[in-house]
Amino acid sequence: MYEKDELTYAIIGAAIAVHSELGPGLLEQVYENAMCVEFRRRGIRFEKQKRMSVLYKGEIVGDMLADLLVEDRVIVELKSVKDLTGIHKAQLIAYLKVARIKTGLLINFNVLSIKKGIQRISV
Repeated sequence: MYEKDELTYAIIGAAIAVHSELGPGLLEQVYENAMCVEFRRRGIRFEKQKRMSVLYKGEIVGDMLADLLVEDRVIVELKSVKDLTGIHKAQLIAYLKVARIKTGLLINFNVLSIKKGIQRISV
């Protein structure tokens, strides 16, 4: 079991490994699949395309899919875009609120240096 900071560092380490091997320019789905391979090899528990119900005044009004839920404590949203925008961050914040999870990582693989494509978000 990872502590919260250890877990985010482990997730970032997996992203660095994936980006080092594959580089930028591929589809988001390819990076998601590669992250799953990395998580399995590192013994990190995760759920891919985690479906979560959205409640409004106590009633389910829809569903949303988070790319990866890691160790039931961190939501990882993956992108392969030119630039991350405010809407990408807002999407992750919405996922965190719906799931009642405090920490998320927004990772954009379409960058030359993966460290520039990672944002940690807490609510």
